[in-house]
Amino acid sequence: MNVISRSSTRQRRRMGALAVAVIAIVGLSACSSGMETNEGPAAAGPKSGKLTIAYLQKQGDQQYFVDQADGAKAAAAELGDVDIKVVNLGTDSNKAISELDSVIAQKVDGIVIVVPDQQIGPQVIEAAKAAGIPLMASDDIIADASGAEAPFSGFDGTSMGELVGGEAARLYAEAGWTAADTRIISAYKQDLTACTQRVEGAAASFGEAVSDMPEVVDIGTDNSATDAQNKAGAIITANAGVKNWVVWGCNDESETGVVTALQNSGVAPANIIGVGLGAYLTCKDWAAGQDTGNKASLFISGAEVGKAAINSMVGLLRDGTALPPVSIANTEIVNADNWEEKGVVCT
Repeated sequence: MNVISRSSTRQRRRMGALAVAVIAIVGLSACSSGMETNEGPAAAGPKSGKLTIAYLQKQGDQQYFVDQADGAKAAAAELGDVDIKVVNLGTDSNKAISELDSVIAQKVDGIVIVVPDQQIGPQVIEAAKAAGIPLMASDDIIADASGAEAPFSGFDGTSMGELVGGEAARLYAEAGWTAADTRIISAYKQDLTACTQRVEGAAASFGEAVSDMPEVVDIGTDNSATDAQNKAGAIITANAGVKNWVVWGCNDESETGVVTALQNSGVAPANIIGVGLGAYLTCKDWAAGQDTGNKASLFISGAEVGKAAINSMVGLLRDGTALPPVSIANTEIVNADNWEEKGVVCT
């Protein structure tokens, strides 16, 4: 885990607060952001008539991405005469490339993609550019071979992590735990930039809020609940004498998977502070009225990201409005007492 200075953390938090202050989308101009972007053939002029936009998603069966696809379709319905072609890529980069080639061959008007692996970014961007089809990245930033990033719709990973870590620190202090009898498990896909930003932000925020930072144990996962649960077993066994556990991760799957492993091993919910990221899985225990180690979660709305991406893409295609380099959606902490009123979809 990288050491992040308190001053830099505070600075990022202030910047993050500006980004998440609105649930609408905040478009940052390329000039003000200092970023180069691949905006595609924006100069080609607006299109009339029916539009077809491909939305290619990794792990499209996860609730967050289901919500995202639904948000994209809702935005399309509001705009009118827009067809959304949703494709589930799973975690297969080869499938991502073949499906990208397929929608390009179908001559879709625009492409939004959540890549299974950021390393295919240059290939994805080049293929869309060669076909003259505008492309937008969703959730995970991608860049071309020169390092220029594609327009992006999603969340500020560091700010998200800071909110998770801040809530975990608040609950930790409230519980009266000490570093000597506590471990923090941080579960995430370690080769994914969005994940490292989130968990590093969580650790930095937690460390700034408390004077006795417990040891952080990193677990590499594929971001699924099953993998997190399986990988956590060895860590729990190796730390049999630990009384209390704090858990966070890249997403709800990673966090709830670890919490499940802890509870299955005999750790009482009262000795677990799990703070998820997504809320779509943590809410299941709350909806069932269960005593659980899942104490809170950062609610992120996949629907808002999907809506933002489609609104931006249609704005480009119909009005010639350049894709915003970065679009940031709102987030907030929820728990067993307020998740329903905040609009969390729990399926």
